[in-house]
Amino acid sequence: MPDRPGPPLALTMGEPGGVGPELAFKAHKALRASGPAFFVIGDAQVFAASGEKIALIMAPSDARDKFNDALPVLDIGVRAHAAIGKAEAASAPAVIASIEKAVALTLSGEAAAVVTNPIQKSSLIAAGFKYQGHTEFLEALTAAAPMPGAARRGAVMMLAGPTLKTVPVTIHQSVIAAARSLTTQMIVRKGLILADALRRDFGIASPRIAVSGLNPHAGEAGAIGDEDARLIAPAVSDLVNAGVNAFGPLPADTLFHEEARARYDAALCMLHDQALIPAKTLAFHEAVNVTLGLPIIRTSPDHGTALDIAGKGVANPSSLIAALRLAAHMAARRTQ
Repeated sequence: MPDRPGPPLALTMGEPGGVGPELAFKAHKALRASGPAFFVIGDAQVFAASGEKIALIMAPSDARDKFNDALPVLDIGVRAHAAIGKAEAASAPAVIASIEKAVALTLSGEAAAVVTNPIQKSSLIAAGFKYQGHTEFLEALTAAAPMPGAARRGAVMMLAGPTLKTVPVTIHQSVIAAARSLTTQMIVRKGLILADALRRDFGIASPRIAVSGLNPHAGEAGAIGDEDARLIAPAVSDLVNAGVNAFGPLPADTLFHEEARARYDAALCMLHDQALIPAKTLAFHEAVNVTLGLPIIRTSPDHGTALDIAGKGVANPSSLIAALRLAAHMAARRTQ
């Protein structure tokens, strides 16, 4: 899709010792002729040290004029201290400031969306960071901002690839803890947020949502656990009663082959790995992490900081490029 006029995308620095800076330059080289235009927010010294060409900007509005020639960088005035291949707690203030600035600029309309480079949660937590990750932090940063239209609020993670979109109902918990925490209300809330997003941001007028079971064979009529009949089936009924074209619970092991995927627009899955394994298996380098249910658009690559390959020039930018393109597409839909 060719670049559209309007505010550029804000790309966060991410973990400076990881592959984020390298991916930013590679994405810029791939997109500088066609767009979408974006600028990086972070410690300019990190990007200048690469030897690649950067253009310091004072405001997001300067990015488009610079984008074809060099990677636009908005310096946050907070120094990062990590060496390549290492994640240091000393860099946490710069990493956090980058995210905060990106959100503020997007809320003000100066940036079209937030695209986040991967962060190293362990080093941030060691420095006192109080959130599990990007999703929870972004939800807190945008809590006071109004939601667009009549959309429902609540940060929900989606993995979006070319042929599959999945949403996990439970995320970073053990399997036992996730099963115990599952409720009908939780499934319904995330299903409604997913339906809103599919309509608003993906242009699907009447989205079809397949709902997975929790247990093998979706419980086998209660023979392999009662959660599917007791918790998930009522949630599907509630979604249908709310006007959502939802169906299930369906056995997860037959939900993701090509013929099955043709019957739905997104799959609402009960467990983290139910959702992420098929999404990453089908499109590891093209899948995008999207946060639904926020007043801003946020996308991210579907991989981590990759400290082991940082600085070696081998990092694949495909997922970041896909995240930038999807963010621009979603922003264009919201302005229509």
